[in-house]
Amino acid sequence: MSVVLDTNALMMPVEANVRVFEELDRLLSDPTCVVPEAVLAELAKLADGAGEAATAASVGRDLAQRCSTRATAAAYADDAVCELAQADDVTHVVTNDRPLKRRLLDAGVPVICLRGENKLAITQP
Repeated sequence: MSVVLDTNALMMPVEANVRVFEELDRLLSDPTCVVPEAVLAELAKLADGAGEAATAASVGRDLAQRCSTRATAAAYADDAVCELAQADDVTHVVTNDRPLKRRLLDAGVPVICLRGENKLAITQP
């Protein structure tokens, strides 16, 4: 079972005080985390800035090393997440991005998102 993480999922530890990998272990049985190359590129670009978003992106890049990386045809991160979400081994996507969440739910993909202060929950399509 693979779980795709988008950019803001990897930034949640700093922005929302969420222990993403611990929460995934709580929700799912032995998840394998996957990150599209486009998400890594977006994190790198954000990390070059300043402020909390840059710090969160830098932490997100470090956390992404705990995940496997996959190439996609899509260069835009949200499109790459949607592309990977259709892979046979992918069961969920972690995101807090509302437009992306809607796209995924409309495509029949369960989404794991922030629920409450620092907990994640699964939203079924």
